[in-house]
Amino acid sequence: RLTQPSSSLAGMTSWNDTPDEHLREEVAERYDTSHASNFEPAAVDPAVSLLAGYADGGPVVEFAIGTGRLAVPLAERGVSVSGMDFSEPMLQRLAAKPAAADITAVHGDMTTTLLGDDFAVAYLVFNTIMNLRTQELQVACFRNAAAHLRPGGRFVIEVMVPEHGHLLPGERFVPYSVTDNHCGVDEYVDPLGQILISHHYVIDAEKSRHTFAPFRYVWPTELDLMAQLAGMELEDRWENWTGDAFTAESKSHVSVWRKPT
Repeated sequence: RLTQPSSSLAGMTSWNDTPDEHLREEVAERYDTSHASNFEPAAVDPAVSLLAGYADGGPVVEFAIGTGRLAVPLAERGVSVSGMDFSEPMLQRLAAKPAAADITAVHGDMTTTLLGDDFAVAYLVFNTIMNLRTQELQVACFRNAAAHLRPGGRFVIEVMVPEHGHLLPGERFVPYSVTDNHCGVDEYVDPLGQILISHHYVIDAEKSRHTFAPFRYVWPTELDLMAQLAGMELEDRWENWTGDAFTAESKSHVSVWRKPT
C-alpha cells in the first residue's frame, strides 16, 4: 500500500459531476482486449452457468450489458437475454457480434429504464453497482431490479469488498493489479461519501496512459439493506462464481437476493 499525495480529484465534493470514463468511444473500442482475461472461459463459464441455473429456462436482464461478455454466451446457451447500457459505444460493439441478433439491448439507465416485469433473473456484474456514485442511485438500482422480476425472481450482483476498513491512518492507495503493461490502484479519497478513485496506468508499446474514475464502494450488509428496501431478501452469498465460501477475508462477493413469491 502506498501513502502519496492524493490525485487532483480528491478535493471534489460532487462526484456525480465527474465524467464517466466508461462512456468514451476509446474505452469501448479497447474494452474486450484490455479485459481479455475476464473474457476467458475460466472467468465466463462459472458465471454463465450460475445465472442460467437461476434462470431455469426463464428470461434474464443484464444491467450495464456492455459488449456482451456474459450476455453473448448466455444467449448461445439458449437463454432469452435482454439488457441495457448507458454507453452507446459499448452497445455498438455488442451489436456487431453475431450472437447479438438474439439479444434485446437498449440504451438505458439501470436506475430507471424498465424492460419488463417478468424476468427470472436480473444481474449486474464486475463492480458496476459502484458506477452509481450515491447511495440514493444504488437504492434506485435495486428497486428497478425488483420491478423487473417475477415473483421468486432473483437479483445477482458481483462486486468487490471495500479495503477501506483495513487501511492504516494516512493510507489511501491499494494496488489491485500489477502486470508488465498495467498497474491498477484504488485511491480511497472520501470515506464519508464512500468514494474511491480507480487509477489505471497502462503501457501500450512505447506509449503510456493514465485514466481514472470515481466509484462509490459499498459493503455487503449495506447492499442487503438496499435489497430489503426493494422488497427482496438475501438468498445466497459466495466469494466468487465458483461458489467458494464468503469469509471475513474475501476480497469480493457474488450475492443473490430473491423477490418473494
